[in-house]
This record gives sequence, structure tokens and C-alpha cells, in this order.
Amino acid sequence: MKFNLRPFRRRSSYEINMTEGPLLRKLVQFSVPLAISGILQLLFNAADIVVVGRFAGSHSLAAVGSTGALNMLIINLFMGLSIGVNVLAARFYGAGRGRDLHETVHTAVLIAAISGFVLIFLGIGLSRPLLQMMDTPVDVIDHSVLYMRIIFAGMPACMLYNFGSAILRAVGDTQRPLYFLLTAGIINVLLNLFFVIVLHMGVAGVALATVISQCVSAALVILCLTRSEGPYRLNLKELKIYGPKLKDMTRIGIPAGIQSSMFSISNVLIQSTINSFGSVAMAGSTAAGNIEGFLFTSLDAFTQGSQSFVGQNYGAKKMDRVKRIIGICVGLVTALGLVLGVSAYLAADPLLGIYSSDPAVIEYGKQRMLINAVFYFTIGPMGIFVGGMRGMGYSILPMVDTIFGTCVLRVLWVYTVFVIWPSWLVLFASYPVSWALTGVLAGVSYIIVQKKAAKRLEGGV
Repeated sequence: MKFNLRPFRRRSSYEINMTEGPLLRKLVQFSVPLAISGILQLLFNAADIVVVGRFAGSHSLAAVGSTGALNMLIINLFMGLSIGVNVLAARFYGAGRGRDLHETVHTAVLIAAISGFVLIFLGIGLSRPLLQMMDTPVDVIDHSVLYMRIIFAGMPACMLYNFGSAILRAVGDTQRPLYFLLTAGIINVLLNLFFVIVLHMGVAGVALATVISQCVSAALVILCLTRSEGPYRLNLKELKIYGPKLKDMTRIGIPAGIQSSMFSISNVLIQSTINSFGSVAMAGSTAAGNIEGFLFTSLDAFTQGSQSFVGQNYGAKKMDRVKRIIGICVGLVTALGLVLGVSAYLAADPLLGIYSSDPAVIEYGKQRMLINAVFYFTIGPMGIFVGGMRGMGYSILPMVDTIFGTCVLRVLWVYTVFVIWPSWLVLFASYPVSWALTGVLAGVSYIIVQKKAAKRLEGGV
């Protein structure tokens, strides 16, 4: 089968031609729907947290919140492969290599399904022993285990949605994933209310609602791919793992997954330390962390945008545009992080009040936001430099930077600085310190990688 991308690009209004035209407008056009999509995903969890906090009590709220870092520790290694999918698909799309794009799509969808089923067994089997290792309180752990096991039963749908949306992002389509998540989000909220308030199912109800909504979003994205035109169209009868594509996918994705998992290890350590302050502190941290998640998602949209834009332009051998993409994105995320972070802290009382009416819970959450939210502008540049390096196919160096700057530094912080000054504020100071340091390391690494990539293109590699 022979593919031609030129007529294909004119068939859909959803794709963005990233290799030509004004960059700022297109970056915003790409990233804003992506940010809204990420916020909708967070609303799945936020709906869980708000409903259990209001109608099932603080113990249920702590149970749901205490699983977040652990869930991501297990999931992220597999989710890293979706980053490899996005980078490869964007590069092949930008270079007009239709056959390679076709093989990448079909390999990705099959790997997503396999990964999801593997995660079912990992999550169900490891949930209780890992929660016990984290010193999850006795009055919370049974609820936490139940929540985790139900969530992991839905992992095939979660993987299919994320891998499928990575393909759509690679060709510039961030609008249809937004529509799919909006539909699933409405279903999630309605089912949360029904399962918890009407059926009194507690944490099991909110977990089940999340899984059902994920199945809806996965079905919609797969249906979208099967009905698309051109080389990224999915034919379920042609699902096959193409060895060279899987190799490239893992070369980029596995280091990204390891990076995310190591990032989660430091968060698990932080969560374990939070647990030592008791269930009220856990609930306050859960609420504040959920609010900070909305800030991160808004900035991470530009990280994903930089990755896709760099991937297409690198594939098209337009290094001048690659440099401009990174510069524009660093400026955007720094300004946006400052505005959103300070605004969130100033509105901390009413925002935290959405999650709990307990003054002690709100106070713990507000103290966390004083450190994390106010200094959130330091996290953005780190992501942009990492996304730029991945877009050019380099994944090892950003992995090393992030592991040292986040995981290693935070572990050292907990066992040194926090031991000397064991306070709530000192514990969370580890976050902005690690963001700033990792940003500097990633910036230096990006300069090195960009020069190597330019030489590679000049040499025709």
C-alpha cells in the first residue's frame, strides 16, 4: 500500500500543520484543547475526591488520595511507551512517511491492549503489600486497596485511550480527544453521584464510575482512528507488532517511562512521610495536590505541544523552527505558571473548601499550596526542555537529568533536611527546589542535544 500525506492533510480540519506558518498561534491552538482535556481527566479524580469527601467521610477521602502516587508508579513505565508512539508518529507525519506511520499506529494499539492487561495483574496483586510498605494507616488501607484494585481492572481502557490520543496529538489533533473526554467526564460525574449517594457504595462506587468512563473514552478514540483517513487510520484486522517500530518506540518510551516511574518513587516516599502526619493531614494534602494537578496539566499541555511540534519539524528537517518552538514554550509556561500558581494560593480557602469542610484539612492543604503553588512557575521550563529532547528522539539524557534532579534530590531531602527540620513546610519545599535544579540540568542537556541533532541532520542521518 502506498501512502501520500499531501492530500491527506487537506481532508480534516482537526490536524495542524506544525511545519509551516506562525508558531505561537498554532502552539496555543494545539495546547489549549490539550490542557482542557487534561483538566477533564483530573476532574475524573476530582469528582471521586469531592464525592467521597462530602458523602463518605474523611477516611474515604484519605483512602482515594493515598493511592495516587502509587498508581502512577505502577502505570508510568507502560505509559512512557505512549510518548514513544507520539514522537515516532509526529516524525513520520512531518516527513511524509506514510507506511512508517501506518505501522506505528497498528503496533501502538496492540501494545496498548497488552500493556493494559498486564497492569490488571500487577495492580491487583501489588496493591496491598505496596500500601503497607507506605505505612498507610490501618483505618484507611482496606478502602485504599479496594479502590486500587477496581481502578486497575480498567487499565486496558486507560492504555487504549492514552495511546490512541498520542497518535491523534502527533498529527495535530487535540480537539477530538477533548470531545471524547467531555463525554466520558459527564458520565463519570453522574455515575459517581448515583453509586455513592443512591447506592452507598463509597470508594468502590467512585472507582467503578472512573473505570466505566474510561471505557467510554477508549471506545470513542478507537472508533475515531478506525474512521480516520490516510496512513494513521486504524484497521483492527491489521493489528500487528512491527519489530523495528516497537524497537524505536521502546528506545524513546522506556527511558521516559523509567523517568516517570522514578519520579513517582520520590512522590511515594513523600506520600509515606505525609502519612506519618495522620489521616487529617493526608486529606489536606490530597485536596491541595488535586488543585496543583490542574496547574500542572495546564503547563504540561505545552510540554506535550513542544514534543509534537519538535517531532514534526525535526522530521521535516527544520531546525530553525525547533529552536523557536522551545524558546516560545519556555516563555509561555514560566508566565502561565506564575499567574496560575499565585492565583490558586490566593483562592486556597474556597478551593480547598470544595473538597472538605474540616478546618484542619483546609489548613494542611493551604500550607502545602504556600510552597508548591506559589513556586509552580519553576516546573514549566523543565518539562519543555525534556519534551524538546524527546521530540528529537533523545530520551536517555532527560531521563538521567530528571531522576537525579527529582528522585535522588527528594530522597536526600527527606533523609537529611527533613530529619533536621521535620515540619510540613520543609517537607514540601523539596518540590520547588527539585523543579528548579532539574530545569537547569535539562536546559544544559537540551543545548547539547540540539547541537548533536542539527549535525545529524546535516549529515543526512
